Amino acid sequence: MTKTAKKADEIEEKKAVLIKDEQALPAQDAASRDFSGAFRKDLEEMFIAGIHFGYSRSSRHPKMKPYLFGLRNNVEIFDLEKTYACLEKAKKFLEELAKEGKKILIVATKPGMHQLVEEAGRELNMPYVSERWLGGTLTNFKMIKGRIDYFMSLRQKKSAGELNKYTKKEISRFNKEISRLERFLGGLELLTNMPVAVLIIDPKKEKTAFRESRQMSIPIIAIINSDSNPSGITYPIPANDNSPASVKYLLKFLVKAYKDGLIKPVTSEKSL
Repeated sequence: MTKTAKKADEIEEKKAVLIKDEQALPAQDAASRDFSGAFRKDLEEMFIAGIHFGYSRSSRHPKMKPYLFGLRNNVEIFDLEKTYACLEKAKKFLEELAKEGKKILIVATKPGMHQLVEEAGRELNMPYVSERWLGGTLTNFKMIKGRIDYFMSLRQKKSAGELNKYTKKEISRFNKEISRLERFLGGLELLTNMPVAVLIIDPKKEKTAFRESRQMSIPIIAIINSDSNPSGITYPIPANDNSPASVKYLLKFLVKAYKDGLIKPVTSEKSL
C-alpha cells in the first residue's frame, strides 16, 4: 500500500470515528450540533491532528469535566465543538490585539515544542520562550530587560569586530557568554515592553510563567490538557498539549487569527 493510500485510509477511519461519536450523542445534543460544511471540516482536521486526546481519567482535573466528551480506552476525549468555541474566543481576542499592534509573549519549553514556538514567534515577529523560563521575566522585567540589552550589545560588538582587541582567552569567554545568553534570551529580543498577553502551552508545566502572568494581571491564552486547572486562565483552550501535531494545528490557528487582525480595519466609534 502506498503512503498516499495509507494516509487516505487513516483519514477515512478517523472520519468514521467522528461520525460514530456524533451518532452516539443523546438525541437532544445531536440535534443541537451542526456537523455540516466548513465546521465539520474543521472538526475533522482537529480530529486528525489528535487534538481530542486527553490523559487518563485518573489524572483528570475536576474543573475540566465540562470540556470532555467521553472516555475511550481509559483516555479522556475532548468535546471538539467546545474546544473550537474556545478557539474562536481566543481568536477574537488576538484579532483585537493585532488591530492595536499589541505584543504577546509565547511560552512553551516542553520537549518537541521548541521549533513550533520559535516558528510562531518569528512568523508574528513576537517574543517567545522555548528553552527555560527565567524567573522574573515579568515580575522583574526591568532586570530582565537589562540582560537582554546587554546580550544584544555584546552580540553587536562581536559582529562589528569590537571584541578582537581582547586576548584569545577573553574572546573565548565572551563567545561562551553570547552562546549562553542566546539560548535563554534569544527569543526575548523583541520584548521591549511588558506583553499585553501571554500564550502558554501547558501552564501546568510552565508554572512560573503562569504565576508571573497572573501576578502582573496579564491576560492568559493557554492550551490545557485534561489534567490542568482552567481557573485563572482568561482564554483556556482544552486540547491535547502533549502532541506536536496537535500543538502545531492550534498554534497555526492562533497565528492566523493575529495575522487576520493586522489586515482588518479598525472600526471607529463614529462609524458605529
